[in-house]
Amino acid sequence: MPSDATGQRGATFVIQEHHARRLHWDFRLEREGVLVSWALPKGLPTDPKKNHLAVQTEDHPLEYATFEGEIPRGEYGAGTVTIWDHGTYVCERWDDREVKVVLHGKGPAQGRYALIHTHDNNWLIHRMDPAR
Repeated sequence: MPSDATGQRGATFVIQEHHARRLHWDFRLEREGVLVSWALPKGLPTDPKKNHLAVQTEDHPLEYATFEGEIPRGEYGAGTVTIWDHGTYVCERWDDREVKVVLHGKGPAQGRYALIHTHDNNWLIHRMDPAR
């Protein structure tokens, strides 16, 4: 049985557009009291035939789920952060190799996604159903 037996129905997710040194999107899933986080250089994939790179970063405190604003120059991640979408998700699977979730965003982030671990901090994010 996958290790998603924590009943993660209605857990929070957020996707933050982050204009740092390079534009990327921070994809964060609430899990066990933190936001497990990945940087998506190309954002969420919209086509199930195309995967995007997802680089796992450090976990963040839950308070980051509502952060929008400026990270000052000289600090890690310096730049402008805006919330691209947020909402809740249902976890279908969560283990060291794969994370499968259904996003219920208030904006464009809707649907089933899989994160597939490839090597070190590198994952692929895959859209499992067509965009609505």
